Amino acid sequence: MVRDPPRARRDVTGAAPAPLIVTAELPPDIHRWATRLRAAHYPPERNFLEAHVTLFHALPPGSEDEVSGRLAKLAAEHVPVAARLEGVMSLGIGTALRLASPDMLTLRSDLAVQFHGLLTVQDVHEPRLHVTIQNKVSSQAARDLQRRLSAEIEPRPFTFPGLALHRYRGGSWEFVKRWPFRGKKRG
Repeated sequence: MVRDPPRARRDVTGAAPAPLIVTAELPPDIHRWATRLRAAHYPPERNFLEAHVTLFHALPPGSEDEVSGRLAKLAAEHVPVAARLEGVMSLGIGTALRLASPDMLTLRSDLAVQFHGLLTVQDVHEPRLHVTIQNKVSSQAARDLQRRLSAEIEPRPFTFPGLALHRYRGGSWEFVKRWPFRGKKRG
């Protein structure tokens, strides 16, 4: 089943060069559920996106062909990547779904080596895999939601079905392309 790319809430027209964002695609059921959580708990004036897992936050716009080529090659070689929804994660003034995937972190690390010289300070460091469902709220509001969700969320395995590329448009994202995992390699 192919789902639509994450949709922005405001117009993303404009051909100006924009930083590139690489995400790991969520399976449709988790994507829908996490997007509903975002809609319910993310401040609406800042909620421009559906649920997503960011692997790289800001690759240079001029590297799009190189980035696309590397993502296509990686997706063609690997099977969908094993992962686990672990529970709730505090962001201090926000809340996220905590994910674990050693194999995705290995693939991301391989990409980081290939993207050497293109990475921002933020993207040099290995990320904590997560889906943000609330951000920029009071610490108390974040703790309240974390406490409530911790009682409701059951850890479970899933697989990342692919990778996607987006352009950052000042809050909104412009979808570029998706690459489903379809190879034979694991991890």
